[in-house]
Amino acid sequence: MHGCLPGGERYLPLEIADVFRAHGAAYRQTRLLTAVQLQAMRAIEACRTAALGGHLDRCKSCGFESPSFNSCRNRHCPKCQGLRQLRWIAARSRWILPTHYFHVVFTLPAELREFPRRYRRVLYRLLFETAAQALLILGRDPQRLGATIGLTAVLHTWTRDLRFHPHLHCIVTGGGLTADGQHWVGVKSGRFLFPVKVLSQFFRGKFVAALRHEYERGEFEMPRSEFDRLTQRLYDQEWVVYSKRPFGGAKQVYRYLGLYTHRVAISNSRLKAMNDQGVHFLTRAGKVVTLSPSAFIGRFLTHVLPKGFVKVRHYGLLASSHVKQQIGRARELLETNSQTPSAPFTSPLGLSWQEWLRLLLGVDVTRCPRCQEGTLVRVPLPSQLVTHPRAPPSV
Repeated sequence: MHGCLPGGERYLPLEIADVFRAHGAAYRQTRLLTAVQLQAMRAIEACRTAALGGHLDRCKSCGFESPSFNSCRNRHCPKCQGLRQLRWIAARSRWILPTHYFHVVFTLPAELREFPRRYRRVLYRLLFETAAQALLILGRDPQRLGATIGLTAVLHTWTRDLRFHPHLHCIVTGGGLTADGQHWVGVKSGRFLFPVKVLSQFFRGKFVAALRHEYERGEFEMPRSEFDRLTQRLYDQEWVVYSKRPFGGAKQVYRYLGLYTHRVAISNSRLKAMNDQGVHFLTRAGKVVTLSPSAFIGRFLTHVLPKGFVKVRHYGLLASSHVKQQIGRARELLETNSQTPSAPFTSPLGLSWQEWLRLLLGVDVTRCPRCQEGTLVRVPLPSQLVTHPRAPPSV
């Protein structure tokens, strides 16, 4: 059993895949979906089922047998993110510096959330570009740091009740490297990075200017008068930028950010029930929201990203073009100043998923769960999904 709704009624565990399998076909018949939305729905429905094939785990010692089915590996599937998240954290932890970090969140105003859906790729790109520019330009300002900071940005597009709410989570170094590479300049006060009002106004100006540029390039099909009214409304309001120093210090920074990088719009654990009233799921403070199956599916698909869109990006010191040199120099300066060298990080990359589970969770999935002595041998199972000529690797 899995929790209960007010009134004491209890329900079996529920997954997003269950909602899609029960109501997805009817939803697709009455809606015009994009190719990536259709792909996400079908992948989630088939994930870890016989449709994708799999293998049979057979113990050499006691003869125990158990089937395991392949994962879809779709980035919107709530069951396929855990191992990806752990691998990402291990890979990016190589670039952690022995300094403090800040958590900054940039949010687009409501007027832009009503923008036609076909323009969302442009809006997401501008959100990344202008938020990063605002942070980097303020960091290089001689009146502030006069140095290049490093930041990692992650796109989220949802609220807890699955409404469209695009915002960017950024983890930012509490200091930067001077242009000549000779000095590390730390934030004078560890309490804040930049004044939030200054940052929000600068972000607003950069974004609206970029929006106008895209309009002049013909990216948006709307009358000039309508677009001018929109940009004026955007200028006339306060934009929300939130800044906070993350808990845990430098060693925890990417584990902290890892909570955001591979999160999907809603996890299976938040689903409470599906019945005649609709789909029931948890939001904040234990509150339960109920949506009709079609409304639930529609809100979930709102957060399927455009094909190929990269939702985690790195800037400044962490930009891929020179991250090794810049971070190496920054670490050298920080350790010289503190006279306390940081422990070298050795990333366990290249491991199989079984080795990852053993290393990180202490779980040995190759050992027989029945006799606890025998080794499980994997016997392939065929795929039952005709449209997939080759099943993806199992995870």
